[in-house]
Amino acid sequence: MQVFISGAAGFLGSHLAESYVGQGAHVVGCDNLIGGELSNLPEGIQFEQADCCDVGAMKRLMGGSDLVYHCAAIATEGLSVFSPALIAQHVYQNTAAMLAAAASNGIGRFINCSSMARYGDAQAPFTEDTKPQPVDPYGIAKYAAEMLVKNVADTHGFEYAIAVPHNIIGPKQKYDDPYRNVASIMINRMLKGEQPIIYGDGGQKRCFSFVQDCVDPLMKMGTRDGIASEVINIGPDEEYISILELAHTIADLMNFTLDPIFVPERPREVRYATCSADKARRLLDYETKVSLRDGLRSIIEWIRANGTRPFQYHLPIEIDSPLVPNTWKQRMM
Repeated sequence: MQVFISGAAGFLGSHLAESYVGQGAHVVGCDNLIGGELSNLPEGIQFEQADCCDVGAMKRLMGGSDLVYHCAAIATEGLSVFSPALIAQHVYQNTAAMLAAAASNGIGRFINCSSMARYGDAQAPFTEDTKPQPVDPYGIAKYAAEMLVKNVADTHGFEYAIAVPHNIIGPKQKYDDPYRNVASIMINRMLKGEQPIIYGDGGQKRCFSFVQDCVDPLMKMGTRDGIASEVINIGPDEEYISILELAHTIADLMNFTLDPIFVPERPREVRYATCSADKARRLLDYETKVSLRDGLRSIIEWIRANGTRPFQYHLPIEIDSPLVPNTWKQRMM
């Protein structure tokens, strides 16, 4: 079997690629390296640096593949409020190019990685029947991309499924990005002896998914019968905690004396967001195998082994308004 994975040098994509290579599949991957790193790539992958928006490159690289995973995205939900064009390009437009290539190559199944942001500020826990009502450009782009997947797949006759991962954590996650990955940001700062920065009162509540607990069901989505046209939440619905509680948990694991820096809340940030995993349990035999504390411990060990890093303000802020957090304007991290 040949598998094509976009975002293969990124966090989720590299873990997925590693698992497929380990099972003997021929894995082809691409990444534009905006957020990915070559060091994340597993041995044995056929890789090319390319942007998913390049239809010609995607047609060429995808040739001969039976199964496609679209993991690539600039997953900066908070930044999307101020950089909607960037997000539209690297969430919606890149999906359109991937679908054009998939349809042209006669791909059998296309697995699209969406986001819990599709649900917006609906009543949590979100089930797959919850009406999507995204509240920011990232969520809007993700949901629009889903509708495009359905349209193109139905028109051109290939199978698709929509995976909805949420708040994935684990080794290989980018930890020098000030716009995303709250747990990794906190750990990077604490390892440098710096206090974590918390937006608002820290009462925003989330569940955090260890990466392998997402990879296993994603692989089943690619190969199992009975999941065509399904939307499936991927990740735990246990250990629903606030961001402030997350900071306390990390500090406890690191024996760090916590005194968080509180800054004003960010616009359009959903306060309560978690997904039900019942459908994944039913269709994919999903189970949470890694606890939150063990997942956080693995990130601490990973960052400690690889060394702390300065934060890289590598993405443009397109709308320079008074609403832009000072953490980004003044590069507080």
